[in-house]
Order: sequence, then C-alpha cells, then structure tokens
Amino acid sequence: MLTDVAVRQAKAKDKPYKISDSSGLYLLVNSTGKYWRMNYRFAGKQKTLAIGVYPAVSLVDARKKRDEAKDQLTKDIDPGITKAIRKQSIRHASENTFKAVALEWHAKTSKTWAESTANNIKRYLEKDIFPWLGNRAIKDIAAPDLLAVLRKIESRGAHEKAQRCREYAGRVFRYAVATGRAERDPSGDLRGALTPVKVKHHASITDPKAIGALLRSIRGFSGSFITKCALQLAPLVFVRPGELRHAEWQEIDFDKQEWRIPGHKMKMGEVHIVPLSRQAIEILQSIHSLTGDGQYIFPSIRSSARPMSENTVNGALRRMGYEKDEMTGHGFRSMASTLLHEHGWPHEAIERQLAHAERNKVVAAYNYAEHLPKRREMMNWWADYLDELAAGAKIVNFQKS
Repeated sequence: MLTDVAVRQAKAKDKPYKISDSSGLYLLVNSTGKYWRMNYRFAGKQKTLAIGVYPAVSLVDARKKRDEAKDQLTKDIDPGITKAIRKQSIRHASENTFKAVALEWHAKTSKTWAESTANNIKRYLEKDIFPWLGNRAIKDIAAPDLLAVLRKIESRGAHEKAQRCREYAGRVFRYAVATGRAERDPSGDLRGALTPVKVKHHASITDPKAIGALLRSIRGFSGSFITKCALQLAPLVFVRPGELRHAEWQEIDFDKQEWRIPGHKMKMGEVHIVPLSRQAIEILQSIHSLTGDGQYIFPSIRSSARPMSENTVNGALRRMGYEKDEMTGHGFRSMASTLLHEHGWPHEAIERQLAHAERNKVVAAYNYAEHLPKRREMMNWWADYLDELAAGAKIVNFQKS
C-alpha cells in the first residue's frame, strides 16, 4: 500500500508509470503531474475512474473517493456515469447563473446599440448587480432578491440608476424565459417599489433672442479652434454630443453635402444621414486643413487617435458663462426641435433628423426613403434662420422658403 511519503517523493520518469495502492486505486505519475485513478469493472467491462490530482487530493481523500465508488458498485451504479452526470449538472448550473445569462444576452443584443450604450449597460450589470446576484441560478431569483439589490443602489441616492438597473435586469430575465432558463420575469413585480424619478430634460435655450446671443458668443469663443468649430457645428446638425465628437472625416461627403453616421455609432443602431447646409460645409472646410489628415474631425488635444473629451463642449459653454442648468451640448437638440416645430416643419422630418426611434415601421421606412429631400430643405432653412438670429434680426415669423 502507498504511504504519504511515497506519494510525495514519486518523481516523473522518461515514461508514465503507476504506483498501486489497493482495491484498484493507483497513482499515475507523468511529466505533467500525479493523478489518482481507480480501475473497476462494470457490466463486464473494464473501466477507469479519474479521482483527482495530487496534492489537491491527498492519499486519504483518494481512498475515501475510492470507497464511495466501491459502495456505488455494490448498488449496481456506475461511478463513472455518476461523476459525468454530476459534472454536467455543475456545468449546466454555471451556464444558467444570472451573470452567464446576462453576458449572453448582452453579447447578442448589444450589436444593435451604440458602443457607449453597450458599455454603460455592461458597467451597470458588473458594478451593481453581478456582485450580489451574478452567481445565483437565474431561475431561483425572486422579486425580493432583486429588490434588495436595487435598494442598495437607492441607498447611495442613485434613484435613477436603480430604475435603470431594474429595467436591464428585466431584459435579462425575459431573455432567460425565452431561452428556457427561467419561468418568469420578477422585475415586473417591482413596479412602484422604487423611489419615483422625476424626468430631467437637458438644459436648453429656446428663446430666439437668447439663441442669437449664444451664437454670437460661440463666434467670439477664444479657446481652441477645434472646440470652436465643434460649438459652431453643433446647432447646425443637432446630433447627440457623442455622435458629434466621434465624427470621422471618412463619413463626410462634400460632393453630396451630407454626413453619413454608421449604425454602430447610433443609439438606435441604424445609419443616420445628416444633410449638411452651406454653413456646415464651410465650418468643416475651415477645420479640414488642421485635422483632415487624421481620423477624427474633432480629435483630443492629447492624441489625434482619440476623439475630443465628452466634457469639451460643455466645458466651453461654462467658460462662455452658461451654467449647466442653462445650456448643454445636448441642449442643441431641444433647441432645434422646439423652434422647428414652432415654425411648422413636419414632425416626422424633425424626429427622423433627431434620430429618434420610430415605432411605426411604415412611417420609419417613409422617413428614411422619402424624407431626405424634406430634411435637406429643413436643415438649409434652419442654418439660414440661425444666421438671422446671430445677426440680431428681430424675427417675428421667419418664413420657410
């Protein structure tokens, strides 16, 4: 029989070899390590059971596992099949934890999101949900379990984040239901259980006279020329701040006078066309000699391989004297939406230019295929209108051409 000393002192040789213990148990020694094995017969066939690796499994532990296997054999149970079933069960359980299902859901669905959206959702899951629910079987998680996690988020005063995490967790549960790994979505039971969040709109200037003053301030901006160009272009194209700072020269077609933003950069995952007015083209031409050899139209001051910081435009507005509750980079979108609606431009054209989701697929197709000429007309009118405001004209009703 083997001893602890013999097992410990066994050394690898040119060829693998065995050191027998008793009742079929032996130690297999080779160049990669020492492995416990047990030979046995079941249903007339010679078989081998892998028991473990030394020193993680000691001699005493190996003998206990051998005895358990022998006990199963006396009951006409194949210990090898039992081990395989147990291993499969463990693997199945690991594939059906909340974390495993959530990461699978994220990988499948994030292809249709903007990169920033995908990163934010994954960060929410990793920081606020996985530490408490990640390793639990998703089918065993009930509403009170999820509520306890969301209350932890609320305790930090992050009420809006708690609501978002409930929404994202709900999507994961519904994916689990669809793929047969959970029976229901418990997040729906939590409606009304969290602190309500008052919807906050991005600060924006919509009074024509104040808009004129803002545009004149931008024209007089004394900071970085790249930042000034971004400030000047923002009201003309009214895209999301992230879309503006990630703008690339390869997306600009000067001949067609349009900016075609790839779907992976857009919140809704669809290609977005921005008709460029004469004024927008002039701004892009003025900066082309400075950044045209690089990837980004508005590169970072630290590296041309990265876009400008997400705080650049807002920081410039602050230096110009506009507080965060007065105007933001995102506020140019509200500004355009409000004024364009007030001047009678079609709601569909405005919404399409804002790249908002359109639930009616027929309307969405119409907007994309047929509204581009109308949107081009609208964008040209908008640029001329802003010029009039910047000039200080007292516009009562600036007519569409």
